[in-house]
Amino acid sequence: MLEGSPVKHGSSNSLAGQFKKGAEEAGHTVSVIDATRTDIHPCTGCVHCGYEGPCAQKDAMEELRPEILSADMLVFVTPLYYYGMSSQLKKLIDRFCAFNMSLTARHMKCALIAAAWNSDDWTFDALTAHYKTLVRYLSMRDMGMVLGYGCGTPGMTKRSKYMQQAYELGRSLR
Repeated sequence: MLEGSPVKHGSSNSLAGQFKKGAEEAGHTVSVIDATRTDIHPCTGCVHCGYEGPCAQKDAMEELRPEILSADMLVFVTPLYYYGMSSQLKKLIDRFCAFNMSLTARHMKCALIAAAWNSDDWTFDALTAHYKTLVRYLSMRDMGMVLGYGCGTPGMTKRSKYMQQAYELGRSLR
């Protein structure tokens, strides 16, 4: 799971915890990469990597690259910030540039878990469009989305139907 929330015990990470619980009960091993608390520099667009070589930057992505590439599935976890993913998660995803071809060749499964204060029907339109574009571009297979409408605080989230949905999504993985 790629967690992109600066709030350690916030709404999106609460949903992620339920997903993790369900996935582990289904027999899966789940590791968490906390994009907020990991030393990841933003992509500079220098293309030193040639989309598949070493990145010019030296940070935690050197250790994260093999962990990400050995996974069967990536779960993108984010609070909704201005109708998109958090900058912390986006920064990590942008750094996929240095192993783009390897990542695409894996044909991984993926999922999206997000939480937002807003509950309008259009709340997640921009985020889901971005996610679906990533899925397509990276040749991934979407296993589902848990979009927590009206999950502005951890208390609101814990009382919502989305906690069960996240658990069930994790539990349903085969």
